Amino acid sequence: MFIFYANSSTISSICSKKIIKKKKSLALQSCPQRRGVCTRVFTTTPKKPNSAIRKVARVRLTSGFEVTAYIPGIGHNLQEHAVVLIRGGRVKDLPGVRYRIIRGTLDTAGVRDRKQSRSKYGVKKN
Repeated sequence: MFIFYANSSTISSICSKKIIKKKKSLALQSCPQRRGVCTRVFTTTPKKPNSAIRKVARVRLTSGFEVTAYIPGIGHNLQEHAVVLIRGGRVKDLPGVRYRIIRGTLDTAGVRDRKQSRSKYGVKKN
């Protein structure tokens, strides 16, 4: 007597299938960065154990996607219609934020009075 389950695949047929890895940054479409226009700049609060006011922007990309991107560093000059460059990299305590805005390029100014880790925040050497 045979018992047939809903998935009656053999073990060897299951093993032969390749595991497809899910991409974490679909909107970049295999590009290191993408240009976009800010449609909304706002603040949001992080998930449970943390408490802060995080600065984020809704960005319409040249690829057609609209994503939420984090604005790193202290202070920013971004407004609606600002042209920005985004890269991959999620913010762990902000759900749905999987991209970061690159400081010091296009309409985004670098962080003022930054002395250490300057390359990450778009600050030139004095």
